[in-house]
Amino acid sequence: MAGKKPHILVFPFPAQGHINPVLQFSKRLASRGLRITIITITSLAKSMHLQPCGASIEIETISDGFDEAEMTYVIQAHLGRFVANVSQNLVNLARKFVSSGDPPIAIVYDAIMPFCLDVARKLGIKGAPFFTQACAVSALYYHYYEGNLKIGDRLGTTSFSMPATPVMQIGDLPSLIPDRDLYPVFLSQMVNQFSNFQKADWLLVNTFDKLEEQVLNWMASQWPMIKTVGPTIPSVYLDKQLEDDKYYGLNLFHPSTEACMKWLDTKEKSSVVYASFGSIATVGGSQMEELAMGLKNSNENFLWVVRASEESNLPSNFVAETSEKGLVVNWYPQLQVLSHQAVGCFLTHCGWNSTSEAMSLGVPMVVMPQWTDQTTNAKYIVDVWDVGVRVNVNDKGIITREEVVLRIEEVMEGERRDELRRNAGRWKELAKEAMDKGGSSDKNIEEFVSELVCS
Repeated sequence: MAGKKPHILVFPFPAQGHINPVLQFSKRLASRGLRITIITITSLAKSMHLQPCGASIEIETISDGFDEAEMTYVIQAHLGRFVANVSQNLVNLARKFVSSGDPPIAIVYDAIMPFCLDVARKLGIKGAPFFTQACAVSALYYHYYEGNLKIGDRLGTTSFSMPATPVMQIGDLPSLIPDRDLYPVFLSQMVNQFSNFQKADWLLVNTFDKLEEQVLNWMASQWPMIKTVGPTIPSVYLDKQLEDDKYYGLNLFHPSTEACMKWLDTKEKSSVVYASFGSIATVGGSQMEELAMGLKNSNENFLWVVRASEESNLPSNFVAETSEKGLVVNWYPQLQVLSHQAVGCFLTHCGWNSTSEAMSLGVPMVVMPQWTDQTTNAKYIVDVWDVGVRVNVNDKGIITREEVVLRIEEVMEGERRDELRRNAGRWKELAKEAMDKGGSSDKNIEEFVSELVCS
């Protein structure tokens, strides 16, 4: 055992939006002398495009018992079997490391898999849930778990006020809460993060102190073991402490890098609207047409990420008719787009990774939240951080092309353009400060590693 690096297991939930932030955190741990084994399930490993992450980070796969099934189906129909299979296979993997003379001393796991803490205790090692969403979102789920957010009794109520969060309308809450009858399994998974979290050794959150100061102060007063460790984006875009850390390391889609960069290089500074709605969100046919026509009718250039599965929803001849001002691609490394000087606005679904990236790179937003945490993130983007505007939905649930044009022009050319850009630039500097040497998140990561090694 002499001279061996302390060994940590890291188990993100098997979805790109969960894996990438945990992978970035793992790089920070590895840079401080830990050996990291990232665990993923067999079915996902088959489709991962993983770039090298350093000699101290390895990938191990375990079976969830559904190696050919789509994860959404597994969670909705067979969550209990998933938990049982994964729990046992986690134990088997850890025992394999023990028998090889390199036992793990802790497991960092996605907070929506609280059963991992039971596995850690069975193995006699430390456990730390990693909360991939905003603290404000986690706090709201916690209040719902505790029974303090009773939507069923208050559907007629116009606003909600919970500790350390702004006053919210029903539409600002994580959508799984008011829509609890539509997605009961997913809601259960989110609120059950809090079933045993107070028994964990640390609580790790993907945010930084100044971004969510009020809610973090409240959470720290309840749970002193909480540590902010974000924003979890590659080091080259923030503090540059990790050499050559330019990419997350994982893509489930093949990006169109070269063509996009050449196209962006031909555009003037802050002249492009970047539109992307993440790896999961689906835009219906009617809404897709309105978005397309809104982008076409605006005064701005646009780069639009449309997944191959959604291309058929584009209006006929749209790509050819907009070729002088627009570029449509199936996928693209988002950080490279957002950091390009040509980009002046981000039309986004408000997933937490996309939100964190835009905040960290100083890009104002037009927000079009779809579901889950995105509605709450949109509330903060517009009303708390003041770096964007929100589209309005008509009485048929559609965002019209006129509305798309109006909100894009508000951010790109309107009276508040300079204010929004200044605010975005300020958050960019604060994000860099948090991850820089001696910053709040940097110190928290250092403390976490020291406590791990000394425990």
